[in-house]
Amino acid sequence: MDWRPDEEGLQQVLQLLKDSQSPDTATQRVVQDKLKQLNQYPDFNNYLIFVLTRLKSEDEPTRSLSGLILKNNVKAHYQSFPQNVSDFIKQECLNSIGDSSSLIRATIGILITTIASKGELQTWPELLPQLCNLLNSEDYNTCEGSFGALQKICEDSSELLDSDALNRPLNIMIPKFLQFFKHCSPKIRSHAIACVNQFITDRAQALMDNIDTFIEHLFALAVDEDPEVRKNVCRALVMLLEVRIDRLLPHMHSIIQYMLQRTQDNDENVALEACEFWLTLADQPICKEALSNHLLQLIPILVNGMKYNEIDIILLKGDVEEDETIPDSEQDIKPRFHKSRTVTLQHEEERAQGEDEADDDDDDDDDTLSDWNLRKCSAAALDILANVFREELLPHLLPLLKDLLFHPEWVIKESGILVLGAIAEGCMQGMVPYLPELIPHLIQCLSDKKALVRSIACWTLSRYAHWVVSQPPDLYLKPLMTELLKRILDSNKRVQEAACSAFATLEEEACTELVPYLSFILDTLVFAFGKYQHKNLLILYDAIGTLADSVGHHLNQPEYIQKLMPPLIQKWNELKDEDKDLFPLLECLSSIATALQSGFLPYCEPVYQRCVTLVQKTLAQAMMYSQHPDQYEAPDKDFMIVALDLLSGLAEGLGSHVEQLVARSNIMTLLFQCMQDIMPEVRQSSFALLGDLTKACFLHVKPCISEFMPILGTNLNPEFISVCNNATWAIGEICMQMGAEMQPYVPMVLNNLVEIINRPNTPKTLLENTAITIGRLGCVCPQEVAPMLQQFIRPWCTSLRNIRDNEEKDSAFRGICIMIGVNPGGVVQDFIFFCDAVASWMSPKDDLRDMFYKILHGFKEQVGEENWNQFSEQFPPLLKERLAAFYGV
Repeated sequence: MDWRPDEEGLQQVLQLLKDSQSPDTATQRVVQDKLKQLNQYPDFNNYLIFVLTRLKSEDEPTRSLSGLILKNNVKAHYQSFPQNVSDFIKQECLNSIGDSSSLIRATIGILITTIASKGELQTWPELLPQLCNLLNSEDYNTCEGSFGALQKICEDSSELLDSDALNRPLNIMIPKFLQFFKHCSPKIRSHAIACVNQFITDRAQALMDNIDTFIEHLFALAVDEDPEVRKNVCRALVMLLEVRIDRLLPHMHSIIQYMLQRTQDNDENVALEACEFWLTLADQPICKEALSNHLLQLIPILVNGMKYNEIDIILLKGDVEEDETIPDSEQDIKPRFHKSRTVTLQHEEERAQGEDEADDDDDDDDDTLSDWNLRKCSAAALDILANVFREELLPHLLPLLKDLLFHPEWVIKESGILVLGAIAEGCMQGMVPYLPELIPHLIQCLSDKKALVRSIACWTLSRYAHWVVSQPPDLYLKPLMTELLKRILDSNKRVQEAACSAFATLEEEACTELVPYLSFILDTLVFAFGKYQHKNLLILYDAIGTLADSVGHHLNQPEYIQKLMPPLIQKWNELKDEDKDLFPLLECLSSIATALQSGFLPYCEPVYQRCVTLVQKTLAQAMMYSQHPDQYEAPDKDFMIVALDLLSGLAEGLGSHVEQLVARSNIMTLLFQCMQDIMPEVRQSSFALLGDLTKACFLHVKPCISEFMPILGTNLNPEFISVCNNATWAIGEICMQMGAEMQPYVPMVLNNLVEIINRPNTPKTLLENTAITIGRLGCVCPQEVAPMLQQFIRPWCTSLRNIRDNEEKDSAFRGICIMIGVNPGGVVQDFIFFCDAVASWMSPKDDLRDMFYKILHGFKEQVGEENWNQFSEQFPPLLKERLAAFYGV
């Protein structure tokens, strides 16, 4: 079929395309309206494809734009295109894939893959055979255009291509692609590798059948003169390392030699792909064995890659030392995501807080650069290798480090400081002897004249904060803190940011060691309030919140409150309800409320009211949106989540003082709605607040229990770990307040709890909270829970043995003892686990110790001396000793 445009219509479409390239916003608005209008006409899309494929008289950007508008239409409403329109578009795409312009070929390729991913691969059966056929064309443009389209289809639909739905076209495509690895054009070779690379990670069968040919062909291209080809070869080898290391092992020595060369490639994109190889290898069990003999070559290469290059320095404005008065541009500010509250328990072997959290502070501080570059990749590789080789890395590194750290050129000195920070975690033990000399040197670098040196010194020092805090405070902590506080007030914004983040890490490590210096710290942080631009203010809130978390109730002094609260409340009053800067401020206030406790009372009323308002506004907006999605926007529920979390902080900090505030608000009604929200994070925060209100003012929660309990029961679903965790914890808190009145609600929750505690691969926190809640249920309703004892006693005991002695553990163990009294048979088979759990108590209260004593001795009498001796033979020596010492068995 051949469709011809109407001349007048064509002119209209061309005018529209010209207008849409205008920078003027008013024109843009007109264009958008016009587009909406034209989309009412089914053959508008015919005009668009006509301009793209046939109107050679127009300039390329206009033709390409026509194709991109068509692509958006395909994305939005391809299903409603009339058959003759979609047929015409498909026919034109295939006929023009060999256009003489590479921009037009690429645009057509994008259009083809967009149509294909709309479920059209099944209903366009001739597409893949025809594209594969066109690869054989003598005409370069046709071959390249078809390959470009195939590459995009492979990227977008790799799973579908390897499925029965299409009769497994890969069986033909992969061998076909492999033939083109030897093509004379580098662009074609590059497409061919890129196509095959899409199928490595999913281990597509057709590729696995040809894996040796693939690897052979890759080796043949190792010294290709084209950087794009070399980049794709490196990328393939990195993925094969994860998926088919067995096939690479025989060649590992030469692959490593090759990657050592490529990591120094003149083309930074190739070097970056090659550098990923070391990151991936470090995660493989063979890493140590494979790399041991190559460290001597590898370490200097990685260290060399950690220098800023000239372009980085220009982009980072490395020569601009003072910029504190220049306002931030909005796109510099990354969106912040609020992490909803999760209730956790304290452990015996609790590591320094913050260590367990995902280490996202590892990317040093060049956020403004393209997110991932050779410097960051080299630093990350060195960091991971330091964790693999530990001290064995140092003989290769220390000689280099000495030259770098004291180098007269600032760029080299800066890279040395980054190296020192990157190895901090893995090589800490081996570095300890050098730290008394290095830490003072780094503290000196905090006042270097180059801002980029000052900022990296902040980061590296924060990586050694744990060691600094373990030494007498006057030696390093005090000088470090003094200098970092000066850097918080630096005249360069990047340094302010790095210093604030480093100080937050120091606060987490030092905790109450900072109490003597609180006045001095608060003076600095409050002064920074008046000095900071937008982006760093957000980081400052975090440093203040972390300070409150770290020193706790020591902050509750009138002079400190007087310094800290006025500027925070001033910001609080300046920000509107729809301003996202409320998030970090609310998080910060939540930490402060928890730390100040009654000291927060003078500020609690307005803060409480505003949080309730934020929840109410968001719920109202969500309601409007669900009823009229065309007229209203969906609300940003983060406002509600952060507000619920601050209310939790208030309830926790103020305790029973929160009662009058709750009495005067409709928070329980709002909470009832939030607990049923479709967004898991909203439910998660709601249940945390419910638990905190249950502890603080149960009289307001109690009237709602009959409505709340069924909702809690349905949220005991481990697919949403954090929601399930907080719901479980809240049920446990409600048990303790309800006592025997909990009885009618046991059937709503018990089976789910028992199922969760027996589930394989359940996160530790959820297991612990589930065990506590089962114990608490048994404490208040033993007759209802005890019959199921045998179904949960073993995982119950193993999940609570590592928890510190505390109130929650106490109530749970009382429950278990009462249930054993009701159903002693339920524990017989797993009694050794019970013994082990009892022995995990350091100092139980006297009446709980008595309960343990009675059960242990009762069991011993029941089975008789001889059986008991046989039984206790299985105990590990430590358990035997503890039970004998504490309970005389």
